[in-house]
Order: sequence, then C-alpha cells, then structure tokens
Amino acid sequence: MYSRSSEPVRFERDCAAVLVPQGEAVTLPAGSVGYITQALGGSFTVFVEGNLFRIAGRDADAIGKEPPAPLQLAEGADDEAVERLVWKQLRTCFDPEIPINVVDLGLVYTVEVRAHDSRPGDRLVHVDMTLTAPGCGMGDVLVADVRDKLELIPTVAEADVDLVFDPPWNRTMMSEAARLETGMF
Repeated sequence: MYSRSSEPVRFERDCAAVLVPQGEAVTLPAGSVGYITQALGGSFTVFVEGNLFRIAGRDADAIGKEPPAPLQLAEGADDEAVERLVWKQLRTCFDPEIPINVVDLGLVYTVEVRAHDSRPGDRLVHVDMTLTAPGCGMGDVLVADVRDKLELIPTVAEADVDLVFDPPWNRTMMSEAARLETGMF
C-alpha cells in the first residue's frame, strides 16, 4: 500500500505516534485532525498541526484504517523460507520521510537466520543495517520497526538488529529503482 496523498484523517482514539524526524514518542489525542502524507508498509506518516508523525500499523484503527494482516508461514518451513519472508518483511520498513523501503535504500547489510539454541522450532534473526546519515533522529525508530516486523514472522522468537556505520552508506548502495525514484542516478 502506497500513498502520496493528502487524505484527511481524524483520530478516533488517543494514539501513540513518533515525531518525525526527531524520533520522539508522543500521544496524539482523540479528535486530532490532519492528513496522511505517506502510507507504506502498513504504517502511516500523518501531518498534524504543522508536524509529521509516524503511526504504526497496529494503530491503524485510530485513523480509520485496517491494520496489516498477520503473516503466514507454511508448516515445517525451513530457514531458507524464513529468510525469504524476512527479506519480504524488510521491504515493508520505510523511513517516514522517504517513500523507499530500507532494502532498496541499501540500508540492510546482512541478514542471518539461525535456529534458537534453547527453543526447538524457533529461530533467531540477526540484521546489520545502517542509516543514510549517522545523525538521523529516526534511527532508533527504524531499528525498532525492523525488529518489531521481523518478530511478527511465525517461528521468529527474537530479532537482533544492530545499527552499524561501517561501511558508511552512500547512494551507490541503493537499488536502481530507488535511485530512479529519488533522482539519484
């Protein structure tokens, strides 16, 4: 789901939100009005009273939207199938200001899926990722979004997401489609 619209919204209940780009957690009260500026990967960026806020998919009902459907994984799926679903989930993680997912932005450096040592049938996922700029206030929010979305995958007991800055990100790490979308070719 993608939108670059100005769809008006009214908060139907108090809602947890993250101030963009500072990354500060806030609560938007019921009755607040604004509009959706971006709807990607199951989360929403809304403009309310002169500020941008990120609304997580689990709170979509607060703005009259449907939360994302639960993830499905075939019974007895192997690590390779889980890794494919991990990469699919990573493509649902977006910077609230940039309409390109973290994979196509080139922010994900490594993904490792392995068996959980003490919980048979469960898995651990490790991700190394970076940011487009080390001082980005949304870094913790993006890391939490990646972790939360990966832990929605059936059999993933824990996702460990490390923010790394070596090698430093540069635009050549972006997919060709992402470079075209942003005009950075």
